[in-house]
Amino acid sequence: METNMPYPATFRQQMVNKLCGPGSISAMELSRQSGVPQQTLSRWLRDAKLSAMNKNSTKDVTTSPRRPRDWSAEQRLEAVAQAATMNEEDLGAFLRRSGLKSADLEAWKASMLHALKPAAQRRAKRRNSQEQKRIRALEKELRRKDKALAETAALLTLKKKAREIWGDPDDDIQ
Repeated sequence: METNMPYPATFRQQMVNKLCGPGSISAMELSRQSGVPQQTLSRWLRDAKLSAMNKNSTKDVTTSPRRPRDWSAEQRLEAVAQAATMNEEDLGAFLRRSGLKSADLEAWKASMLHALKPAAQRRAKRRNSQEQKRIRALEKELRRKDKALAETAALLTLKKKAREIWGDPDDDIQ
């Protein structure tokens, strides 16, 4: 029943007021009364709520991108700062509103704290990491050589047993 003609802004505002004002009615009921599709009414209501949130707080994280990987560094910092001041209940509501998980906030916080460490500490950690990699590589090489040594010992043992069973081939030549 939706038409392609646009609705005037005043009409849209009247419909939104009926949806959220005093004595509000559901979008489905208003759709029956006005002839405007329910999806359109719901979209108008959602847009009105978003614009109201933008007017009330330009720093509100809830207007940030929905996927955490799309957030800028400034938005991440703002989210971590806001979350740090909240109690558990408010934090849960904030996470749902923002489309975040607590693990996202923890990862962002750890990343920020790591970046704030002095450069000497970061280099030391990197050096330790490189030493750990070298140790793992040497241990891997040691395991490989141990396997080769065990294989060689097994072959020598088999050769010795074969001589005992069939005798030494050099003995037959004489």
